[in-house]
Amino acid sequence: MSESQHTQREPLALRILDGVTQGLNVAGSTLILLLMVLVGIDVAGRNLFGNPVSGVPELVTLSIVAIVFLQIPAALRQGRMTQSDAFLGWLTRAHPMVGHALATLFDLIAIAVIWVIVWTTWPIFTRAWERGEFIGALGDFTAPVWPVKLILIIGGTALILQFAARVWRRYR
Repeated sequence: MSESQHTQREPLALRILDGVTQGLNVAGSTLILLLMVLVGIDVAGRNLFGNPVSGVPELVTLSIVAIVFLQIPAALRQGRMTQSDAFLGWLTRAHPMVGHALATLFDLIAIAVIWVIVWTTWPIFTRAWERGEFIGALGDFTAPVWPVKLILIIGGTALILQFAARVWRRYR
């Protein structure tokens, strides 16, 4: 059965999750492209005109976290997460039920860890939103920090759902 036929047989919720995950991945890639252009303009301005673009280091700092959380759910879905699976692969081949149970345990632990990150980021996000927290220097360049906190919550939630979907797909 082809991948597209296999995907069409999945529940609508999983297809929507995969679409949202792909959208987040595209947003992360777009952000990388925009940062590359911005850094290029900054370097050119600095070297050719002696006038750098204000706020580039701050935007790069904020964007790194955003890019990770935008793209990590797609990395998990596409099986591109860095992991050492030699033992787990051997165990799954030798004892499929035990291997699947251990992989599921790892996924559940990952869900718990990411949940803690999302849960503890929520009050940080709301505080940054309410207080108008920013990065940068007044009079030169400022950028709000709440969008990155929101991206962390959205990306983390998508990652949790992708881990849960992986467990579901394992046993379907």
